[in-house]
Amino acid sequence: MAMNEILGGSVMISLLSIVLAMIVGALLIALTDPVVQSSAGYFFARPGDLFNAVWQSVSGAYSSLFQGSIYNFRRPDFADGIKPLTQTLTFATPLIIAGLGIGLGFRAGMFNIGGRGQMLIAIGIAGWIGFSFDLPYGVHMIVAVIGGMIGGALWGGLVGLLKARTGAHEVITTIMLNYVAFYLISYLLRTPGALQAPGSNNPKSPAMKDTAIFPKLLGDQYTLNLGFIFAIIATIIVWWILARSSLGFKFRAVGENPSAARVAGINVKAIFVWAMVISGALVGLAGVSQILGNVTTGFSSGIDAGIGFDAITVALLGRSRPWGIFGAGLLFGALKAGGFSMQAAEGIPIDIVLVVQSLIVLFIAAPPLVRAVFRLPTPGVYKTIAPKLKVERI
Repeated sequence: MAMNEILGGSVMISLLSIVLAMIVGALLIALTDPVVQSSAGYFFARPGDLFNAVWQSVSGAYSSLFQGSIYNFRRPDFADGIKPLTQTLTFATPLIIAGLGIGLGFRAGMFNIGGRGQMLIAIGIAGWIGFSFDLPYGVHMIVAVIGGMIGGALWGGLVGLLKARTGAHEVITTIMLNYVAFYLISYLLRTPGALQAPGSNNPKSPAMKDTAIFPKLLGDQYTLNLGFIFAIIATIIVWWILARSSLGFKFRAVGENPSAARVAGINVKAIFVWAMVISGALVGLAGVSQILGNVTTGFSSGIDAGIGFDAITVALLGRSRPWGIFGAGLLFGALKAGGFSMQAAEGIPIDIVLVVQSLIVLFIAAPPLVRAVFRLPTPGVYKTIAPKLKVERI
């Protein structure tokens, strides 16, 4: 019984979805390799050449993926070899934080598709604070972080308020607010005296002041910065909210059944607003980590880098569970960091990594398919085997 629950549970489905996506990715890598295509032309004459070419292509690609995201064995010492891991953690930081915000909204029954807009508003506010004010070191950074989180919270809270007051569906409002935020930030970046750098004709902000930039955790030779600590703290806080607080219980109750929660005395409309406020604040923190942790020369309207949408994938892979989202963010950070290495070392199109990410979500969204491929049991369904009665003729 317990083994059936483990084998057919959501964690196993997520892990096997990753395995399936990597297998399909290996097939695509092999099919797009010129050497494999060439050896396939004389397969019946020398079939070993094709198998060897496929092995070299796939193993080389995934080896480069590992060395570009975890540890590079070609580097002379450990300090250099570990740089890919720090790059993975850097890429994973905004994905984890934004994924936590999206996942918290999912748990409350709110489909927050507005991560991009919430990030851009937070980036605009935090960036403006970062280059406009002269504040002491540490204080400047904290003010910028708080300002960005407030911006994201207000942009997300607006969605919750519209849902509570008018019944407007959050998917529609978040998508529309994405466009509003994008064009608003784009306009401000082209407006002198707003976000545009003085004396520049390009839609780009001034550079952030050193007092607002996140410090590097392991020294200037690594990209890993304070944002990763914020990601760990945010994961712990969201876990506590959902698992240990009365507010988290209300989030989960409303997410499971709003009507039943209303009958139980929960103010469902207030929960909609609070869920989107906290969700927007977390996504805003992801935007702050993107601008203050990775950008030192100013930012443009594309600074969000699609993280707001990737965070939806991270939240889905993590099953909207805080530590699951943390692990999913690390995985996608590794795919992102290793994808560039795979492209540079083996000539593999970076689009293959995007396909793998999409396939992971596809398989997660189709648990019956994964169970059918790996012949896994369905949780909660058990076979009852009746004992056979042996009747002897007297």
